[in-house]
Amino acid sequence: MIIFTTNLGDINIELDVEHAPVSAKNFLRYCEEGFFEGTIFHRVIKGFMVQGGGLTADMVEKPTRAAIVNEANRGLKNVVGSIAMARTDAPHSATGQFFINLADNSFLDHTATTNAGWGYAVFGKVCAGMDVVRKIERVKTTSVAGHDDVPREPIIVEKVTLVG
Repeated sequence: MIIFTTNLGDINIELDVEHAPVSAKNFLRYCEEGFFEGTIFHRVIKGFMVQGGGLTADMVEKPTRAAIVNEANRGLKNVVGSIAMARTDAPHSATGQFFINLADNSFLDHTATTNAGWGYAVFGKVCAGMDVVRKIERVKTTSVAGHDDVPREPIIVEKVTLVG
């Protein structure tokens, strides 16, 4: 388990190494390296998802390791509370950014091995702290430096703790 301590409370995440080994191990490595500490939840869309893992409070993108293979075709679904890899339009472009689903977002699931059908790889779930995720969901957002849906007050990952 991984505990993300934010300025709004703790979010406990359980990884699914069995069904999404590349994504889960990639996320774990970023956690072990302290990469997420000091990053923010920079994209919040009520009823959809909250995204974090790549930008600092001054909206500077942190350098990442190489992109990983997309594991959205391994059966895990984008349901409420699941955590998935964020990426660009290119299916195999995920690095460090992730999002937590606020709804059952089946349209993000894998449907085909095409650019449009690849989907977004789920690699774990929030096992405690969905109340904190819902607090994040309710914050006021704005546009900053070309980014939409940015919380007006930064939601900062202050500490990442690995348990067990």
